[in-house]
Amino acid sequence: MRDAGTDRAEGRVLGGVQRQGSIGGSAAIRLRATGILLLVAHLAFVAWCTLRPLNVPWVMPSNLHPFAGIRADLRLGWPEAALRIGEGLALLAPLGVLLPLAHGRLRVSPLASLVRTVTAGALLSLGIELLQTGVPGRVVDVDSLLLNTVGVALAHAAVVPAVRRALRRRDERRGWTAVRPEEGAQGRTPRIPRVGIAP
Repeated sequence: MRDAGTDRAEGRVLGGVQRQGSIGGSAAIRLRATGILLLVAHLAFVAWCTLRPLNVPWVMPSNLHPFAGIRADLRLGWPEAALRIGEGLALLAPLGVLLPLAHGRLRVSPLASLVRTVTAGALLSLGIELLQTGVPGRVVDVDSLLLNTVGVALAHAAVVPAVRRALRRRDERRGWTAVRPEEGAQGRTPRIPRVGIAP
């Protein structure tokens, strides 16, 4: 027969386990709000960098051949090539962290999270390249799409799984310490009131 103490203790244990799927309470709201705010700020910065018209006397032709632009950069020498390739990798790399942060979930398949984030980054980069066709001084470069996507993937793989593991461990510690040790899984020990014995 189950008593009320057992039900209360198991409810606290199950509540702690259920809260481990996401960051609990107001912390989750603050974290997601911060992620969304930073994501919007970064997208505004990317739009300013990539979609403002350039006043240049001439522009390079569009590059629709994968790796042709990267090979051309490498022919300029390592310092210049590293700068240009690094810019392509870094432009959208913060999305690899900001998109999962705005999503706000801790228990997600690492592969599924990586695929979703990289897909979103690739689609955003493709949208930028298509919009640049109507911007003076800008041209389409398929290598920019490749570098942007790789940058998102590298940032996600380097940061997100480790941060999620750390947050899950912290959440698990908080969830299990919510149960008082003296009560345990079987609840509080019932106390039988003393009954006086008649003389």
